Amino acid sequence: MVRGARKFLALGVAAAVVYSIKEQLNFVPGPRHAAPVAAAAAASMMMAPAAFADEIGDASKKLGDASYNFAKEVDWNNGIFLQAPGKFQPLKALKAIDKMIEMGAAADPKLLKAAAEAHHKAIGSISGPNGVTSREDWDEVNAALGRVVAPVPKAKVMAVYDAVKDITDPKVPAYMKSLVNGPDAEKAYQGFLEFKDVVAKNQVTAASAPAVVPSGDKIGAAAKQLSDASYPFIKDIDWLSDIYLKPLPGKTAPETLKAIDKMIVMGAKMDGNLLKAAAEAHHKAIGSVDSKGVTSAADYEAVNAALGRLVASVPKDTVMDVYNSMAKIVDPTVTNNMFSKVNPLDAVAAAKGFYTFKDVVQASQR
Repeated sequence: MVRGARKFLALGVAAAVVYSIKEQLNFVPGPRHAAPVAAAAAASMMMAPAAFADEIGDASKKLGDASYNFAKEVDWNNGIFLQAPGKFQPLKALKAIDKMIEMGAAADPKLLKAAAEAHHKAIGSISGPNGVTSREDWDEVNAALGRVVAPVPKAKVMAVYDAVKDITDPKVPAYMKSLVNGPDAEKAYQGFLEFKDVVAKNQVTAASAPAVVPSGDKIGAAAKQLSDASYPFIKDIDWLSDIYLKPLPGKTAPETLKAIDKMIVMGAKMDGNLLKAAAEAHHKAIGSVDSKGVTSAADYEAVNAALGRLVASVPKDTVMDVYNSMAKIVDPTVTNNMFSKVNPLDAVAAAKGFYTFKDVVQASQR
């Protein structure tokens, strides 16, 4: 589904946005709303290819020299990063997200874990009114993301770039550049190009093997029950609405970032094979999405099973940290508003099915 697929945005959006810079000699900022960490993500994922630890690490420091002044000028708390980069086209945007998911599924799970941990550390050093991480952490995030992109075939990285370019208004780069010091943005861009070249030298040409998907387990059986109970509710939802781009009422970017940090920590603890399997399940589900943004019942079930197994691979305390952090920033009016938009009986049935599913996942949790 459109909304569900957005969970994987962080992996690919930076790569795409960055590649677009390559063509335009204009500055395009990093991913969505969160913060400098997202900034670092953009600055480094822009590279298409890859090299290895020492070389990429050295190159990231040079990129930091060229780009950190620019990074400090960007208002990473600005709500503009929540907006679509052009005309609101949810199904077309979903195609771009799908390419990001494919790119993420091709990445090395160990390097993804290291990148998540680098982002977590970087969030801890954020300071100032613009929400910028420290220079040291900026460099480390860039290096980590460079290493993530390294094992991904160039064709998959470029597929993200092409898809994002299709949904980005050509006036966006120049507008974003106008919000910062132009010379600093150009210096950062040139630094990126050099960084990209270092990564490009060793880019792989073949994708990694697909994930091993468990079968015949209790979570799989519970996912079928959940899917049977909740699929009518799923069809009630307007997945094409722009409400999912709206900021949470009354919450600032720094407040929201605390919850995002807990999600990143949870992601870093997930089983690598199961994470890949979940990405592949989402990719398949996007392939069966209809004109209303709803995937098939079979693919919905497969996604539920994949996510259940993924959550079961994470310690309960870490999962509850995410739940508790989200509870602090989601006002009850949000829940009530969303509930009002669907058939209440379908929503209640879905909730009951979820509670049962949650118990099965918890019983399997490590």
